[in-house]
Amino acid sequence: MKKRILVVEDQADIRSMMKILLQSYGFEVSEAPDGYTAVEMAVEDPPDVILMDMAMPVLDGLYSTRAMRQHEELADVPIVAITAYGDFYKQRAIQAGCTDVLQKPLDFERLRPIVNSYIH
Repeated sequence: MKKRILVVEDQADIRSMMKILLQSYGFEVSEAPDGYTAVEMAVEDPPDVILMDMAMPVLDGLYSTRAMRQHEELADVPIVAITAYGDFYKQRAIQAGCTDVLQKPLDFERLRPIVNSYIH
C-alpha cells in the first residue's frame, strides 16, 4: 500500500513540482492550496505525512497545524513545516505542533530522506 502525503502549498508551481517529485518516489500525493482546505482533507482522510507551507492565504500553516492537532486521528501524523522565513517561523511552527521545519527554497535532494524518516 502506497504511503500518502498531503502537500499544502499556495504556490501552484511549487505544489506541482513537489507532487511530481514525491510521486516519482512512489508516494500517493494529494494537494491543498490553503490551510483551511488542508484541515478538511486531513480530517476526512488522514495522510501518513503532511508537508505544510507556513505563509498562505485563508488559513496559514500555524493555524492549520493547530486545528489539525485538535483532531485525535491527526495527533500523531508528522507535519513538516516549509517556510521561506527561516527562524521567524521555526519556533512558532514547533509550538503549533509541527514535527520538523524545512527552509525554502527547498532542497529537493533532502525531501525524500526527510519524508522517509517520518514514514518508516
